[in-house]
Amino acid sequence: MAPAAAAGRRETAHRAASQAASDVALVSRIAAGDPLAMQVLFARHNVRVFRFVMGIVKDRTLADDIIGDVFLDVWRHAGRFEERASVSTWLLAIARYKALDGNRRGRAHVHVDIDEALAIADTSDDPETAAQTRDRDEVLRNCIAQLSPSHREILDLVYYQEMTIEAVAEIIGAPLNTVKTRMFYARKHIAAMLQEAGLDRAAL
Repeated sequence: MAPAAAAGRRETAHRAASQAASDVALVSRIAAGDPLAMQVLFARHNVRVFRFVMGIVKDRTLADDIIGDVFLDVWRHAGRFEERASVSTWLLAIARYKALDGNRRGRAHVHVDIDEALAIADTSDDPETAAQTRDRDEVLRNCIAQLSPSHREILDLVYYQEMTIEAVAEIIGAPLNTVKTRMFYARKHIAAMLQEAGLDRAAL
């Protein structure tokens, strides 16, 4: 690995660790009833959670309702956060449960395709990160849309939500080996589709 690339990865990891620690501090303040901490946590994570929920429910109105429910739960139950996982993992686990519950209730869907969901801008991204995300999305999103729901969910969490395999297992409530197997086959299917389309599989 080139020194510049290694340094860039170390810096990214450092920023992620700093934000994770900051998120935990925010949840502690929320548990103590601090509304400003709630506003900061919402501003930091609402777009990521909204994108994830949209991938499940395909309905903007329902997704908005779910986002409200997710952060209301955080406000009410922040004291229950046990730091077994990161705050972002905790939020996505809550969001997934509520989104699946919303689908089970059979509420009407207004179809929103994957392009629209991924086009939602995240104002917390810097220009370089935003450009990299657009490039990655352009390569992968059409392929991902052709996968089974369980495989799509894994790749959405790994690539678009930037979760680790361990965090994905926590979010979806599946054994780690199950997640690894789904990830393996999802990547295999996408690699085949990229090859068939004449694209570089390095996007994976």
